[in-house]
Amino acid sequence: MTIFGSALVTGASRGLGPHLARRLAADGWPVAVNYRSDPAGAARVVSEINDKGGKAQAFQADVTDEASVRGLVEAVFTSLGAIQVVVANATGPQPFIPADEVTWQQHLDQLVFFVKSPTLLMQATLPGMKRLGTGRFIHIGSDMFERALPGASAYNAAKGAQIGLARTWARELGPFGVTTNIVAPGWIPVERHGEITDENSGDYRSEIPLRRMGTPAEVADVVAFVASDASRFVNGERITVNGGHTID
Repeated sequence: MTIFGSALVTGASRGLGPHLARRLAADGWPVAVNYRSDPAGAARVVSEINDKGGKAQAFQADVTDEASVRGLVEAVFTSLGAIQVVVANATGPQPFIPADEVTWQQHLDQLVFFVKSPTLLMQATLPGMKRLGTGRFIHIGSDMFERALPGASAYNAAKGAQIGLARTWARELGPFGVTTNIVAPGWIPVERHGEITDENSGDYRSEIPLRRMGTPAEVADVVAFVASDASRFVNGERITVNGGHTID
């Protein structure tokens, strides 16, 4: 896709976020590295991108807060130009709670990240995308929706809502040249998972046709594809990146 503006990656200071930001920067996107409470992590990502000849800047914002999102989008516009790509990657704690114990507030906690935050981001960035006549909104999903693991009812319900949200946006925003898609990883080890060994991952790997764990770079490659002109006619889709783990 012709680059007219910038790419915003939320929650980009840790986990999958740095990999997504670095990959987009490698494709030439000026990248807004969003963080909420990890300035050191965001600074490292920005430094890595800039040291390799890319362009990036860190932006602190709580993407679940309306005023904070508006300020974020304005700040990115001033520094990097209109936001042309949004990667809604930020997430919060995902506790496993038995269904007969989960509270409504715990449901809301998940909806805040997977429905409220993307909605705020879309509403704040859509005017700029309309002016550009093109845009990409990319949700980071999860294959947990298919796996339906016990204890994850609040998380899975929110991920189901995310799917409905993306599909509806695909119809509503498409006429403006804006596509909406979901990239849904399986278990992709990042620093919060600690050391991955044969003992703690063997059962999972045995269920994957490719018989190995995926890597953050492999998720980032798919995000880069969805952000690119190569995906210009892909809209309302959910691309699962899990080695075939949840093949029907």
